[in-house]
Amino acid sequence: MSHIYQPEMLMTILDNKGKATVEQIAQRLLSKDVSQIDYYGERVKQMVGRVLVKNGIVGKNKETFELIGYEELTDSDISEIREDCKVRLDAFLSKRGDSTFAHRTKSSGYISGSIRYKILSRARNRCELCGISNEVKALEVDHIQPRNKGGSDDESNLQALCYSCNAMKRDTDSTDFRGWLEEYSTREADCLFCDVDRQLVAENELACAFEDKFPVTPRHTLIVPKRHVSEYFDLYQPELNAINQLIREVRKQLLEDDPLITGFNIGSNNGASSGQTIFHCHIHLIPRRDGDTESPRGGVRGVISTKQSY
Repeated sequence: MSHIYQPEMLMTILDNKGKATVEQIAQRLLSKDVSQIDYYGERVKQMVGRVLVKNGIVGKNKETFELIGYEELTDSDISEIREDCKVRLDAFLSKRGDSTFAHRTKSSGYISGSIRYKILSRARNRCELCGISNEVKALEVDHIQPRNKGGSDDESNLQALCYSCNAMKRDTDSTDFRGWLEEYSTREADCLFCDVDRQLVAENELACAFEDKFPVTPRHTLIVPKRHVSEYFDLYQPELNAINQLIREVRKQLLEDDPLITGFNIGSNNGASSGQTIFHCHIHLIPRRDGDTESPRGGVRGVISTKQSY
């Protein structure tokens, strides 16, 4: 973007006789940012424009809004309407002050560039809700569990959403996420994995990892959500993020600790018929080494022994 920003900044300074404020430069850059124009275009169509149309003040024809009865207005009428709008706007801004656009300021939800890069890379530069590419719609880093409902800045609570999906999600935060914090605290007294009494090899806000007591291979590790949940398919998206984060961390550490590791099996048993014996979701991360079995071909197909070789 520097190929756009730098020339625009220099032209702004030149246009202002050799000096320009940060605000003047920012306004110039904003006017060239198509993603921001698209963002506010959606706000016009889905919010303010819809309200004014519903109230019979403006009409809409495809992408154009028009003031109903404009042709009958005199210059005096137009001046009066302008002044009335200005008075009401000034009164509102005076009352609300800096809080008016607080939800759009970086202080209310700033994510550092390095974390933003990780989240967008993890999503492969696509919206994690609708799948649209960052090249089509600008992506934003969203708190899955909103900050104002106790959500943290931990990577497991962040996802990449396009500006449209993020805007729609914000509109329903109060209903979508009510009570979720309490759900993450769900534990069962007699569950082996709810009260882990062994040394953890990794941990984050929503999940933890520890070595299996009956390992298939040395350093066989289990990654477990802290919330009591029976199966992988019942996990919430933040928990999936948290678990994937730990899987990558543990894998990296295992490879650093043991140069003989040349592969991994990852799997989860879901339901008694699949072989699940502890009904608290857990994901197996099994390091593999050349020669640890005579015939590794087929890998996880070995859950049904006669189907492993093919």
